[in-house]
Amino acid sequence: MPQISASNQPHPPGEAARIVPVCVANDDVEPLIVDTPGGRFQAQFVPDLPVSSLGALVFFAQFLATSGGFEALVADTPLSYESNRAHAPRDVLGTLLLGILAGHYRYAHLAALRCDALAPSLLGLAAIVSEDCVRRALRRISAEAGQDWLRRHLDQSCHEFLDSKWILDIDVTIKPIYGHQEGATLGYNPQKPGRPSHAYHTYWIATLRLCLDVEVHAGNQSAAGHGFTGLWSLIDRLPAQRRPHFLRGDCAYGQEKLMCEAEVRKQDYLFKLRRTAKARDLVAWLERDTTTVWTDAGQGWASAEGQLLLTGWSLQRRVVVLRRPLNDQGSRARRRFAREQATQGLLFSGPDATLCEPIIYEHQILVTSLPYERLTLATLYRERGDAENPFDELKNQWSWSGFTTHHLPSCQHAARLAALAYNWWTLYHRLLQPGQHHEAISTRPRLLIGAARQTEHAGQRRLDVRLSHAEAPQLQILIERVSIWLQDLLRNAQQWTRPQRWAQIVARILRENFPAIGPEPPLALAPS
Repeated sequence: MPQISASNQPHPPGEAARIVPVCVANDDVEPLIVDTPGGRFQAQFVPDLPVSSLGALVFFAQFLATSGGFEALVADTPLSYESNRAHAPRDVLGTLLLGILAGHYRYAHLAALRCDALAPSLLGLAAIVSEDCVRRALRRISAEAGQDWLRRHLDQSCHEFLDSKWILDIDVTIKPIYGHQEGATLGYNPQKPGRPSHAYHTYWIATLRLCLDVEVHAGNQSAAGHGFTGLWSLIDRLPAQRRPHFLRGDCAYGQEKLMCEAEVRKQDYLFKLRRTAKARDLVAWLERDTTTVWTDAGQGWASAEGQLLLTGWSLQRRVVVLRRPLNDQGSRARRRFAREQATQGLLFSGPDATLCEPIIYEHQILVTSLPYERLTLATLYRERGDAENPFDELKNQWSWSGFTTHHLPSCQHAARLAALAYNWWTLYHRLLQPGQHHEAISTRPRLLIGAARQTEHAGQRRLDVRLSHAEAPQLQILIERVSIWLQDLLRNAQQWTRPQRWAQIVARILRENFPAIGPEPPLALAPS
């Protein structure tokens, strides 16, 4: 088939830096006449026609080019080959990135990308590599080199957002394993008890839902203490002015070792406490004490506070106790369970003349070093529930449930690459559609899936894109607005470095999504 290239064109090559050969239909071959219920068609096979089912990827690729994130990732990679016949590291990383963006979660799924003749060229790839090539490439990267490399780029994707007061959410999630992979050991697994697993210790920027880092451990290392090293490594490498306003975690993190380390670094925290014997004694004392004033804490909760010194603690700490009546909430089985808990001292009851039965309360116990009043603390801890949603998104929509090999460091590299792709896509969506965060299950069909065909004339490449979503007319307006702005940023600020362009993108995201962020904290933190 004839190929269009720059050598046989009478016109200048245009703005394209690299001409991609495009195969067109051969006029010497008669098309097939095909009669269908819809009428007669002329059909012809064009095996190398550059088309893509990820048509809108071109606009996300423009975002990556302007921010410079993918170019920096490739330029800084520790992956290298000595053979002249080996694939370029760019092709390996680009293939894995395309697979993650397309929603793949197994290496075998990467073979589907070979049917796409257009998407690889949008990232500057020479070819889509095989699944085995990707596996072997990740295995070639040592654990230490890969950790430094990917942590550096995860930091770069988030560091501009750390100038204001922000909250660091820490938590761990479990990934079931279905084989004999390294680190696949029995441990805490609430979804599939008895199934080997990996434990993902993760650190988030609250509200923005950006992943700062993730550490993959064996399944029997799901306890919070196994993530302390990574947590303090993350905080210590941040400059003082960009460290979190406070740490937030569930009852697994309310322990002496973590709080002591935070106090040494003058780092505030807000954790939930387990209902140990002394913690229950404090709750019982507050319930019996007639001088205790229970104030409103929002959403049906009341609050009181005291000082607590548990066994093993080095000092007394401020504790806020929240309670909520259970009598009018939930089913009869839940109330029966509450009564059983009350008999064991885990819940407490008090008389009420207006009811035929005593009021049964459920309690939450918070320990904190923050100076804020109780309503603010209760509200801040309730907002921690949002940290569970990115876990669900990354596991079910961004490949954290897959890309598993027998080599644990390879699983670690794949998890961090998925987190980096998630950060890039989240910020891209925030740029296009400011406001509430939307998960990939809705943003991927709207902003990525669509048909695209490439044609070429006079050295200029043209891309015809058709969005397949029902909201295509509205989305087209949003995409055009941002695309023009990104192109102006590249053309009119050519002397700017990549960090300077990235700072402009971040400033626009913050201005349109969080206008209150600036010198003041993004949350309404009321002092006591």
